[in-house]
Amino acid sequence: MAVRTLERTGERTKHGVHEKEVTKVTRKGQTGKEVIMSVLARAADDSAFLARLAEDPSEALSEYYTLTKEELAALASGDIRKIESWCGKLDKRHATWLWCRLSQEKW
Repeated sequence: MAVRTLERTGERTKHGVHEKEVTKVTRKGQTGKEVIMSVLARAADDSAFLARLAEDPSEALSEYYTLTKEELAALASGDIRKIESWCGKLDKRHATWLWCRLSQEKW
């Protein structure tokens, strides 16, 4: 179940405090596989989220607080084998983030 909330970032603008809409994901009614697939789909469809993942995976994934440490680590590192062992073979769209992560030369 996704819950949309407004979150204050603390950044001041000339019109007040900046707020952004954040989607928080709960596992109520969702399996780990479903949450992982939603992260991968969002990365494929939302270029701003994809950029956040590339810059700071821990921060970008922090809103998916129901993921286990192992799931977060696999997503952050782009561990396709582990993710496919949980979710099955990924299509090209869902593998977008993982291939981007693997192509980054951040070792």
